[in-house]
Amino acid sequence: MRKKQSVSINNDNEFMKHIIKTSEDLVTSKEQTRAGFIAFALEKNRRSTPIIENAKSLKILASKARTATDLLKIIEIRPALLTASGLSDKALNHFTEEDKNNAILGLIEKFLEPAGKYFVDEVVYRYLLIKGDSLGGSMRNIVGAIAHQKFVRTLLSNLSISGADYQWLNNKTKNWEKKPADDLAIEEQLKALSWINSKRKIRVLAFNLNIPIVKNNIDICLFNADIETYNNGAIVNAPEKILMLGELKGGIDPAGADEHWKTGNTALNRIRESFGQNGLKIETSFIAAAIEKKMATEIFVQLQNKTLSNAANLTIDEQIVSYCDWLLKL
Repeated sequence: MRKKQSVSINNDNEFMKHIIKTSEDLVTSKEQTRAGFIAFALEKNRRSTPIIENAKSLKILASKARTATDLLKIIEIRPALLTASGLSDKALNHFTEEDKNNAILGLIEKFLEPAGKYFVDEVVYRYLLIKGDSLGGSMRNIVGAIAHQKFVRTLLSNLSISGADYQWLNNKTKNWEKKPADDLAIEEQLKALSWINSKRKIRVLAFNLNIPIVKNNIDICLFNADIETYNNGAIVNAPEKILMLGELKGGIDPAGADEHWKTGNTALNRIRESFGQNGLKIETSFIAAAIEKKMATEIFVQLQNKTLSNAANLTIDEQIVSYCDWLLKL
């Protein structure tokens, strides 16, 4: 019978080498790319549902008007008319009531009255157009949120199956909370995570922090600290407490993959240089959903020469689970 190998940090790195044997192992397959696009489309459709329902209500209420000008008399739809006029919620903060009236009058005179008896349909179309554009912009931020949540969910799963306890910082309440009996969806509110690793060392993992020594915002930040030392993020001013910094790129579009790697690699180089200049050692890592052949080769070379401590393709479960296992044991 084969002797069971003991687990250590060094062996964890060796384990990762068995998973990522060549640069090809890092490449996002066409199937994974398609699955990513489908997941994004489904999420976009889910988030568009309230907009569509709002448009239905707008059409019913606007149908009370006999003419386009009569729309001004329907108080309930005034915010929707302002949206159809092309004004964002942010822009409206700079408008007086008179400015808002003029914007709606402009909509009526230039677009709704020329539509004749179809003015209600016209205002609904324009409402949907502006809201759809706004949704498209917000979805760019949601891509990162989805990647973050998948990563955090894997971390929590690794902790759960090992029976490990943890505390988590609720980004909504700003309070540290104990591990819940039911951890459903806490990844949507989790800002930081604290646990005791296999060497009885207390760790805090936090996300999207500005690290002064680097002068940049970093996606994944691991600290040798407890929650008191973390001190609501003030620990960023103690670089000697930082164990690992990593970049997380959630975009699935292959067209943007190389650019994500360039910006991520530049950030990681800056991290290593900044810490090195201050006589400090730092581990670095890179996770991405879209990894193309050229960048995969560059990442693999960095893993081999130990420029990068670790890397993983977010769409490959084996890699992201193993990455989280490595991280939890650092």
